[in-house]
Amino acid sequence: MQTFLVGGAVRDRLLGLTVRERDWVVVGATEAELEQLGYRRVGRSFPVFLHPETREEYAMARTETKHGPGYRGFDIEANPQVTLEDDLARRDLTINAIAEDADGKLIDPYHGRQDLDARVLRHVTDAFREDPVRILRVARFAARFAEQGFTVADETLALIRDMVAAGEADALVPERIWRETERALETTRPDIFFRVLRAGGALAVIYPEIDALFGVPQPERWHPEIDTGVHVLMALEQAARLGASLRARFAVMVHDLGKGTTPAAEWPHHRAHEERSVMLLEVLCKRIGVPGRCRELAIPVARYHGVCHRAAELRPKTLLKILDALDAFRRPERLDDFLIACEADARGRKGLEATPYPQADIFRAARAAAIEVTAERFVRDGIEGPAIGESIRRERITVIGKALRSG
Repeated sequence: MQTFLVGGAVRDRLLGLTVRERDWVVVGATEAELEQLGYRRVGRSFPVFLHPETREEYAMARTETKHGPGYRGFDIEANPQVTLEDDLARRDLTINAIAEDADGKLIDPYHGRQDLDARVLRHVTDAFREDPVRILRVARFAARFAEQGFTVADETLALIRDMVAAGEADALVPERIWRETERALETTRPDIFFRVLRAGGALAVIYPEIDALFGVPQPERWHPEIDTGVHVLMALEQAARLGASLRARFAVMVHDLGKGTTPAAEWPHHRAHEERSVMLLEVLCKRIGVPGRCRELAIPVARYHGVCHRAAELRPKTLLKILDALDAFRRPERLDDFLIACEADARGRKGLEATPYPQADIFRAARAAAIEVTAERFVRDGIEGPAIGESIRRERITVIGKALRSG
């Protein structure tokens, strides 16, 4: 029995990054032998065990043989005869197919160290095409390591295009799409995830609503980059730079979907695209199982981002309407997420990436003034029932107006 450190732990150490978790491969042992040593089995599809002391995962070396579509269509073989090289061959990228033995020696049959040095994401073998989740993983790794200079190898992009043409991307299940998207959105360059998917032809299959934005023009006066798809990716990059939450990043991702359905005869203008965006993002959320917390923010961002940009022109009652729509008095974090998404949208334009966003201060000042108005005073005055809510609303409009005039 031999154990080898594999995958991300080896890769990240070689890149000088913090190693957060370690995975191991066991060669030359049976399941019974591992259990006798105190390892506890946790894997369902294939033999994975927890170490009796460290609780780290130890997987038996295995091979996979494709027998059906999708990522579940595999026969898995795990036994003492499977070699380390056999196990590494089934991995997705060469940089994830490096192992390290107990003495710290690297086992690198697929030249992952060379690709690490060259900053290339390259598939290990042609078996890559057997698992469509790898399309998403390559795009996500490209986003994660973009700032280290990594790019996807031309032959890997070509293989992805072949997989898409063969219908493999159609077999991706909603939970895997969302899981990889979520992880990509949390990287420093979430826009790269979508750029790679589009370069591989997979964006049109996985996120057709986003793919439809490319080639759709906007007025150059407001959008020097012109192309709507380019703008959305620029806004996503800005959202990451601003430290936006996952909720806000997702909202930026889907805020302009309606522009993809504007009739070409109306270009470059996109009247009423906000409500079309809301309808499309609802469909997208349902299709891939987007969590409610992300959907709930995305709707007001899609509906009101353009209004937010005009904050200095808005009447107090319009400001209050948006604050109420965000439930900002009970959930102030929703306002913060909304404002950072709108700021990312405003900055996601060519040459305007560093533009200040004073609109956020206007909304915060409006909330700070309005939240001081409570029901207590009106109850003391003998007002009852629905009239209390209407009295609060009128008074909040008044104090917002005063606060903005004095500001």
